[in-house]
Amino acid sequence: MSKTFVHAPGYVSGDRPKIVTSRFEYADSFTLERYLATDGYKGLRAALSRPANEIHEDVKSATVLGRGGAGFPAGTKWGLTPQQVWPRYLVVNGDESEPGTYKDRLLMERDPHQLIEGCLIACYAAGLSQCFLY
Repeated sequence: MSKTFVHAPGYVSGDRPKIVTSRFEYADSFTLERYLATDGYKGLRAALSRPANEIHEDVKSATVLGRGGAGFPAGTKWGLTPQQVWPRYLVVNGDESEPGTYKDRLLMERDPHQLIEGCLIACYAAGLSQCFLY
């Protein structure tokens, strides 16, 4: 069964729930205290209570896409790690040196624990031992 990915150009109204930027309204959005007070690391606790392969399958079936320009499915990418090689690493590209790109820096500055939590879940689900963010 093939999946179709759709890009919807145009205006998106502001009455949608904020998922990625939900903590931006707080001046201390970058702190661990704020992250924990707003259900931070709840997803990690939930993930660790389930088998890693279930988390991986959930990400694949939800068609979670990467934030890079290609929009590559994260679950597919996680499945490309060689199983016979150890250790295996997650490498997160936070470099925004391309002209016109400035989409991830704000997320890393304003809500770094969300990124850290996502990295930890990805490492668990894909059987990776360490994460490097550059």
